[in-house]
Amino acid sequence: MIGVSGFIGLYIFMLAAFAGWIIIGRVPAILHTPLMSGSNFVHGIVVIGGIYVLLNAATPGEQAIGFFAVLLGSGNAAGGFAVTDRMLGMFKTSDVKVTHHHRTKKA
Repeated sequence: MIGVSGFIGLYIFMLAAFAGWIIIGRVPAILHTPLMSGSNFVHGIVVIGGIYVLLNAATPGEQAIGFFAVLLGSGNAAGGFAVTDRMLGMFKTSDVKVTHHHRTKKA
């Protein structure tokens, strides 16, 4: 197992948060919708990291942090997939055929 001390873990977290903020801040608004599905992958990584923290937790505080990381990461991933599915549904064509009823004039 790879051991990560508290300060190194905090440093990695702060570095990742700053890098994410800079990268996402520079993405044009038109690209945010296609990137939604990619961000679901990031939430999956958060879940994996939370599981890692939870499995290596020694104190109740570490267990609580790991539990909430898994809980919030799972919620974000599920919500992201639901939002992405709804957005992609807006681009699908309808299978319902529209029939027009025309009135005929009586002579």
